[in-house]
Amino acid sequence: MMAFHSENFGQPIAKRPRVDFHSTGISNISGQSNNGNNPVVMPSHYVEQQLNKKPIEPEKPNHILLFTVFNPHYPITCEVLHTICAPIGKVLRIVIFRKNGVQAMVEFDSLESAKTAKESLYGCDIYSGCCTLKIEYAKPTKLNVYKNDLESFDYTNPNPGKLPLLEPQTLHSGPQRTVLLKEPMSNKVQLCENNPTGVSGSCLQKVVPNHQAFLRQNQSGSPLFRTNGLSQTILPSPVNTSNHGSSNPCSVNFQSQGSVCMVYGLNPEKMNANKLFNLFCLFGNVIRIKFLKTKEGCAMVQMGDASAVERAVAHLNNVTFFNSKMQVGYSKQAFLADIQTPYILSDGSLSFQDFMGSKNNRFMNPEMASKNRIQPPTKIIHFFNTPPLLVEHDIEQLLVNHGAPLPKSTKIFPSKTDRSSSGLIEFVSENEALEAIVCCNHLPISNPDGKFPYIMKLCFSSTKNIISSVRLS
Repeated sequence: MMAFHSENFGQPIAKRPRVDFHSTGISNISGQSNNGNNPVVMPSHYVEQQLNKKPIEPEKPNHILLFTVFNPHYPITCEVLHTICAPIGKVLRIVIFRKNGVQAMVEFDSLESAKTAKESLYGCDIYSGCCTLKIEYAKPTKLNVYKNDLESFDYTNPNPGKLPLLEPQTLHSGPQRTVLLKEPMSNKVQLCENNPTGVSGSCLQKVVPNHQAFLRQNQSGSPLFRTNGLSQTILPSPVNTSNHGSSNPCSVNFQSQGSVCMVYGLNPEKMNANKLFNLFCLFGNVIRIKFLKTKEGCAMVQMGDASAVERAVAHLNNVTFFNSKMQVGYSKQAFLADIQTPYILSDGSLSFQDFMGSKNNRFMNPEMASKNRIQPPTKIIHFFNTPPLLVEHDIEQLLVNHGAPLPKSTKIFPSKTDRSSSGLIEFVSENEALEAIVCCNHLPISNPDGKFPYIMKLCFSSTKNIISSVRLS
């Protein structure tokens, strides 16, 4: 199990300036500056754009808030949200949902508490350099909670038992905004049946202090900062997990699923980091990819979060392409560290690549994520963002020239604009469609009318068959 030390995390300070990733050195997981070459957080302009985006309709004040979490590099649970909200006002219920990124609704006991929380926490980072909060008024008047667990909790009607805290998954970076928690919360908690939060009394004072406790810590010299007039403090260090010999029968260890997956059975003559990215990016953001020198045809892929790993395992395990059966499983490793001198693969490319800042990642924010239709591999793929004047034969020839099998048939959709084209490509089998995705996803196509090429994007389609004139052999 990974040990996370407090010196690796940024020191709490007041409202932090924005970080320019192109000119400012930021810290990586080892605590050493990487001078922006391998940033460990999403490009800041995506987050800034969303934070500054004004709602289309005026917001109606409500005692329920909608939290959107950008760059959720650590697990977001009800306990984490309760910890940052409880000092501001009484929290009644929390519900987390992950359809469009990571979002949650937090119900306060009063409108005043909700207003204060919105003003105080908007634009803050839960952890240094990541988990940035955008907060809006929600529309529901009451949250319905059916069970108390990591994803939903009713603090007015607790279900005795489990609200475990998870171990952090992956990344850390230098300071950007106001940081709400100093370190990811401990992976060891003491469960108590009569405690509505699931944390025993001694742990509760350390992990979920109330507002009075915050003020007492201020008097004793704990680090403190102010946001919009509200006193907030960085929490003390997480509960000590070194005492494994505790006699407390309620002491339980929990380990989170990380964001790294193992990939076996790759064809070493055909595959490299970019080709693996082309496939895995369909199921979540890809952070880093490393091929293992000691095990041929084996690689490790660090995804943006644990949910992306789950999707990749569910949809890609045991698929076959390039005459090899690929197996995808969970890794115990929390993250992939930077490799200064990667070895060279058989095709001349590097065995390690960082894709954190890649524009080809498709889940950079909730708005982008909502546009992705995640599908298991099928023999029909959807292509888009191609030049408007291409015909079916052009698409087929383009694929074949870059190592993909010859399609069975192709159909280009009628376009309402002259900006780009899109359509469907059918192959004989799922195996051939997988090879096309691997070889030709994000393929640059020359643009005679512009300075930059088109980047053709591919994804699996839910269409069962396409109606087109099948190519005559």
